Amino acid sequence: MKIRNLLLSVSVLTGCFLLAASSGFAELDKSDFETLHESLKPDSTESWRQIPWRISLLEGQRVAAAEGKPIFIWAMDGHPLGCT
Repeated sequence: MKIRNLLLSVSVLTGCFLLAASSGFAELDKSDFETLHESLKPDSTESWRQIPWRISLLEGQRVAAAEGKPIFIWAMDGHPLGCT
């Protein structure tokens, strides 16, 4: 079963590579890059950007205690892209 999945994955990746190679991608010039880069930036009005995030746990704990608010902790183990 593992060999079958491996062969299927290799076949799909090979097909994608051949399709990409045959379609003749144009190079990305500076204006195209800047347009793409601007379109990928998050909007400054999104609510999560208004939260006063703290990097230091101790500072966040001190501020939360002073304001009587809860703490949200985002913790993870390993590489951020899942490449562990």
